[in-house]
Amino acid sequence: MFGYLLDRLHRRGAVPRMSSTERAALAAGDVWLDGELFSGKPDFRRLLAESYPRLSDAERAFLDGPVEEVCALADPRWIERHRRLPEAVWDMLREHRFFGLGFPHRYGGHAFSALAQSTIYGKLATRSLMLSTVVLIPNSVGPGELLLEVGTREQRDLYLPRLARGDEIPCFALTEPGAGSDAAALSSRGELFRDGDGELKIRLDWDKRYITLAPIATLLGLAFRLDDPQELLGRGADVGITVALVPADLEGVEIGRYHDPLGIPFPNGPTRGRGVVIPASQIIGGVEYAGRGWPMLMEALAGGRAISLPAQAVFGIKYAARVAGAYSVVRRQFGSPIGRFEGVQEPLARLAGSAYLLEAARVFTCGALDSGHRPAVISALMKYQTTEEVRRRVADAMDVFGGAGICRGPRNLIADGHAGTPIGITVEGANILTRTLIVFGQGAIRSHPHAFDLLEGMRQRRPRRFRRAFFGLLRHLLANAWRAAVLGLSRGRLARSPVAGPTARYYRKLAWAAARFALWSDLAMLFLGSRLKRRGALSGRFADLLSWQYLGFAALRRFEADGRPAEDLPLVRWAVDDCLARLQQSFDGLLRNVDAPLLGALARGPLLWLHRLNPLGSPPADRLGRTVARALQQPGARRERLTADLFHPAGREHPFTLLERAFALTAASEAAERKVKRAQRAGRLSAGATGEVLDAAVAEGILSEAERRQLDDAARARREAIQVDSFTWAEYVARAHAPAAAEPPLAVAG
Repeated sequence: MFGYLLDRLHRRGAVPRMSSTERAALAAGDVWLDGELFSGKPDFRRLLAESYPRLSDAERAFLDGPVEEVCALADPRWIERHRRLPEAVWDMLREHRFFGLGFPHRYGGHAFSALAQSTIYGKLATRSLMLSTVVLIPNSVGPGELLLEVGTREQRDLYLPRLARGDEIPCFALTEPGAGSDAAALSSRGELFRDGDGELKIRLDWDKRYITLAPIATLLGLAFRLDDPQELLGRGADVGITVALVPADLEGVEIGRYHDPLGIPFPNGPTRGRGVVIPASQIIGGVEYAGRGWPMLMEALAGGRAISLPAQAVFGIKYAARVAGAYSVVRRQFGSPIGRFEGVQEPLARLAGSAYLLEAARVFTCGALDSGHRPAVISALMKYQTTEEVRRRVADAMDVFGGAGICRGPRNLIADGHAGTPIGITVEGANILTRTLIVFGQGAIRSHPHAFDLLEGMRQRRPRRFRRAFFGLLRHLLANAWRAAVLGLSRGRLARSPVAGPTARYYRKLAWAAARFALWSDLAMLFLGSRLKRRGALSGRFADLLSWQYLGFAALRRFEADGRPAEDLPLVRWAVDDCLARLQQSFDGLLRNVDAPLLGALARGPLLWLHRLNPLGSPPADRLGRTVARALQQPGARRERLTADLFHPAGREHPFTLLERAFALTAASEAAERKVKRAQRAGRLSAGATGEVLDAAVAEGILSEAERRQLDDAARARREAIQVDSFTWAEYVARAHAPAAAEPPLAVAG
């Protein structure tokens, strides 16, 4: 019976096709918490035992020492004007081996954890995106990681020490004009041949673009399709996608041209090669790894996506939250700090809540990597969600700053971040692709307990495997249908929580969401089959459902790891309430757009009505939002935890320092200011806060001389902190015409 069914499915073209590149992506990494969510019955008690790491003493010392020092040296305005890092910064990066953060000690590296690397990238980014990127690429998506994973002993011994010392500056050249997300369309070619001495070599031609560090690189990790017309390897003429190390000084290599990504200065550009010849031994992993480049890349991205861009994005949110919160206290309108107005408190609440939520997810995910996991789906989810969220939150900060946010110049604390946030959405898998194809498309097959076996049974025409997987999927569906119904009727109250107290209800809500998510995943696979692969909007909503479950649990995990601090309870409540509201919204969109026969009518009719009548959650209440916003408006341990490990410039005249000083003085003078306002309301003092009013307050004994000086100091600090830049015509024009460097930036990387 099942053999006949499989034949019919193949004849009708109902079996989903899977290319070799897709199979390699599915095989990359491993299944972690995503498997629990696809099961529909996550074991939260076990998941709470998953690592939530802390920096080691050595990692903390490096962060507070060399990282702090190099940040101080890297003046963003100098970098913006000269479009490169100063020589002194390069020297320090080399001296302290910033390019080998994760390399083992035997290769000259620091052997730092994923958490430490992520924190370093993030802190560097709060000073300069270029500085962070120059450090990030050699440690993350450069060839170093591939060398560590599969490089031959000779390759590791030669290149890794040179990479760690900064003697080699690497880039990874994958993207082409005709091949971005579709790596199978690579047009870069390499042809195997034997030279006159009988040595096996490769003749390369390539045309790449969007390659970070390419203009200053000394070593290219090059992805190309390898041809073997003479079948020297005995594997046919088309060997497949291959990755090799290409020294940039070889004849025929073209580098040095720059792209200009939104005006943000960091080295990114094209590279071309014509007739470049390298020994076949330059293939990463040796000749036996010829044709295995795509699985290598997918395996590297399975973990790497969770470290680099999420670090920059999360620290960007933390930085935006800190400066916007301070500015809302310092900037005054209608006689009050603008942060007292609810319209301003709304974006501040989103900034504070997102900073808490995504920092929790960053640390939690790094803990999985440091425990030996390579969670491909969670890594993709983290890259997508953090880079999207930083765009939204920096826009919130811009709203708080208003006119001060749009006037570019040395005093502007937020405009560079606002300009740079779209960059992260395009690299390591563009976000549209990541959301609509990778997170759920890969997750549904890889993380689901039965989907992969079902597809393989269909593809291989193996009736027994197909039958076993089909009935397993059916049992899984029925179990989750029952669980979703019971939890829905009880609003999650019948689910078990691993903790007691005020957060227990959130575990129950997430259990309810997981059951519903698993049920609809099964229904979509059964009713849509191969069509689901083409339904990007629908699979994108499934990706969002998976994302907000994971992020919500990460916030709860952080609260437990931090020892349940009472003052953080509003933050975790806001964060998880927001996740539940987004889950509700995503389910709403899913049900409205299911178009399978019968199931679609059921989803768009009674099930959608029940879903809205019995919601998973609703957005955080305004009262809670006001409480969360105050976390950014009051000095103290909570604000420091929420915005930890940012770089704080030391110069007294730096705009960040001026804002922090004004914020601190204003907070310290609040008690004196309240005395004046009470006296004004009582009619003892006239309205306003002019010098005459304060003189009268001292004369009346309402204020002491020390309090009067405190208020004066705070007012002067506020006036200085809210100033914006202005320029003469000559200065204004000169800002658009930076002088060329005396020598090409390539020289500093050699």
